[in-house]
Amino acid sequence: MDGSTALREAELEFDYVVVGAGSAGCVLANRLSSDGRHKVLLLEAGPKDTNIWIHVPLGYGKLFKEKTVNWMYQTEPEPGLDGRSVFQPRGKVLGGSSSINGLLYVRGQHEDYDRWRQRGNVGWGHDDVLPYFKRAENQSRGADDFHGGDGPLPVSDWRHEDPLSEAFVKAAVEAGLPFNADFNGASQEGAGFFQTTTRRGRRASSAVSYLRPALGRSNLHVETDALAQRILFEGRRASGVTFSQRGRMRTARARKEILVSSGAYNSPQLLQLSGVGPGELLRQHGIDVVLDAPGVGSDLQDHLQVRIVMRCSQRITLNDIVNHPVRRVLAGARYAAFRKGPLTIAAGTAGVFFKTDPRLASPDIQIHFIPFSTDKMGEKLHTFSGFTASVCQLRPESRGSLRIRSADPAAPPEIRINYLASETDRRANIDGLRILRKILAAPALKPYVSDEAYPGSKVVSDDDILAYCRQTGSTIYHPTSTCRMGTDALAVVDQRLRVRGIDGLRVVDASIMPDLVSGNTNAPVIMIAEKASDMILQDAR
Repeated sequence: MDGSTALREAELEFDYVVVGAGSAGCVLANRLSSDGRHKVLLLEAGPKDTNIWIHVPLGYGKLFKEKTVNWMYQTEPEPGLDGRSVFQPRGKVLGGSSSINGLLYVRGQHEDYDRWRQRGNVGWGHDDVLPYFKRAENQSRGADDFHGGDGPLPVSDWRHEDPLSEAFVKAAVEAGLPFNADFNGASQEGAGFFQTTTRRGRRASSAVSYLRPALGRSNLHVETDALAQRILFEGRRASGVTFSQRGRMRTARARKEILVSSGAYNSPQLLQLSGVGPGELLRQHGIDVVLDAPGVGSDLQDHLQVRIVMRCSQRITLNDIVNHPVRRVLAGARYAAFRKGPLTIAAGTAGVFFKTDPRLASPDIQIHFIPFSTDKMGEKLHTFSGFTASVCQLRPESRGSLRIRSADPAAPPEIRINYLASETDRRANIDGLRILRKILAAPALKPYVSDEAYPGSKVVSDDDILAYCRQTGSTIYHPTSTCRMGTDALAVVDQRLRVRGIDGLRVVDASIMPDLVSGNTNAPVIMIAEKASDMILQDAR
């Protein structure tokens, strides 16, 4: 099943080799091996998902800087953020980032996918992708026009009653926004509660929901601690993958296709290491150019988040529980016994989607509300009672790049995101923070608020708010678009996710998104892999 039952070299020939056992890779491994006709190898650079904190929803805070399961990348100094480098956690474990993420199930807007289709990506409009969202989903509320009830991926309501989160939703309604019981239904706009990829209070990563049920199949092999070094080519056909595993170099051959599902950073990195990418960059690092493809690693996008931290006048925040030894132990005991309580909190309990300008066709801002506060995610919670609401601009114009630094597959790539590079992006963040402040000042939150801790009452003018965005803005962990799908000269994959100019090679993950979706990226990546698995099996016939 994995590296411990290492396959003999002679057996390292498969129909499909999937590189990366993350959100997409686990879906592919399950779907491509399901009928027993195809032999599938799944390679994962990280370990098995045995770390206990992976399976506890609130455990994402513990995995933020846990290098055994996290690539722990950093951006280059960001000009738009006062030259700060921004930490970029990415999953390096079975389940990939779905094993360490904030668990929110958000698909984005119908318009996102219709925009993809309008750009020439036939088959990727909302009506085309909805069946795949439904096929993946095991919705705790049951199936309906927008939701599936019997898919592998559990989607459920949160399991912790929190007066602060409820007051926040009421405050947003008081500020003039509609209540929305389902951000993934007919429309995204409004205030409500997030659903999460959990089942009975435990994380349902793609490793748990897709890979685990398939592990008994004799035609599926999973190798962990297996870092892909490069893709091998016969002419312009991808024929195999070399990988290092516990000090040994090994090679796996693919009779049909190699499927790169290593995420928005590692997928373009692997293509570049293998000779598919900007020719000048590859030659600079002594790599033979198989295909001069300048789009590989271009067009990187990510969501920025800027947080407002409020001091709470009642001791009911997670800060108060974590910083109190008795309450902390009781919360742990409650989770152990009932899988309920504060340890089930995801990286957002309540949320709002709104427009900063009424002329916009759909919301351009997402608010994540959480009943705790900290200086930096993954670090100690504040000693005071606090809660946080962050602004995330949904469709940034700014684009960056991903470039290898050397021919060494273990060297982290050079990541440039160019946050706040466009006037639209700067304006949306300023206006978004102003609207969020109105919500936080609404009557429903009055009994809970003592004052605004950050940025504080002195930050009022547009210039001051923008300066605060530059000083404190950070990623909300949604990198995409580095191997983007399209029909123009810089597009890396076609509408069937085949690498243009190469045979036998596809990319299936967030890197193929033509642009960022308006929301969290895990659910869309699972949809992409569900749709890709159908296309791959159709093409095999």
